[in-house]
Amino acid sequence: MSDVVEDIRRLLDPILGSLGLSLWDIEFKKEGPRRILRVTIDRESGVSLGDCEAVSRDLGAALDVEDAVSSSYTLEVSSPGLDRTLFKPEHFVRFAGKMIRIKTYQSIDGQKVFRGRLLGAGETTVRLEPEKGGVLEIPFQEISKASLEVEL
Repeated sequence: MSDVVEDIRRLLDPILGSLGLSLWDIEFKKEGPRRILRVTIDRESGVSLGDCEAVSRDLGAALDVEDAVSSSYTLEVSSPGLDRTLFKPEHFVRFAGKMIRIKTYQSIDGQKVFRGRLLGAGETTVRLEPEKGGVLEIPFQEISKASLEVEL
């Protein structure tokens, strides 16, 4: 599957570049009896329905021409949303200053769920200012899920 994902990424890069978009995530997996190719796109100024349609159309055509996926699949193209999941170090750097929620595999100071202001990320840790104050450093390998909190 990783070779297929790399082939898809190779086809996707020029499409996204021409539209001023970037790749947030790509998944190709089996869900029930069918395979799903899920492509999540992003742009600093936001992603429109038209952007998703254009990527779907162009990527679908490129996949057909290149015959990159040998089995049948469903292509889904979407935006990561306002409450997007953060999973790469560069995501944590980009959204420094935003409110996030982090769940950890193991308890840290008797707690496994943290909400606070993201201060940034280093090579191995995320820095968070919890709502109760202070600064907490959470190792990347301890994070089971991290997502932005919608601020009103």
